[in-house]
Amino acid sequence: VQLVESGGGLVQAGGSLRLSCVASGRAVASMGWFRQAPGKEREFVAAINENSDSIAYTGSLKGRFTISRDIAKNTVYLQIVSLKPEDTAVYYCTGSERLTPTPRPFDIKYWGKGTLVTVSS
Repeated sequence: VQLVESGGGLVQAGGSLRLSCVASGRAVASMGWFRQAPGKEREFVAAINENSDSIAYTGSLKGRFTISRDIAKNTVYLQIVSLKPEDTAVYYCTGSERLTPTPRPFDIKYWGKGTLVTVSS
């Protein structure tokens, strides 16, 4: 399975962004996003299952971050609104065989290479 992210870039604080990730190779049961800010550990952002009827978010991000999935396109999206400078990070698309509510990096089977989001103040 290969995961390819897109949609990152430079955004002003208060703006919005939508990240996309296309999976190729085969369908992945659970897809999601992690992020890693400079000098910090990689952290879970959100995940969604195949049917989009089970979704998990890191509590502190819920409300500004919305994950969605298009099965037909084998694509997962992350919509981010009201961006803050502390959202600056590399955002990684992830794939797993099942959705875990609060996964840690070692729970993830597939990783994309990441897309950089920079939020200016």
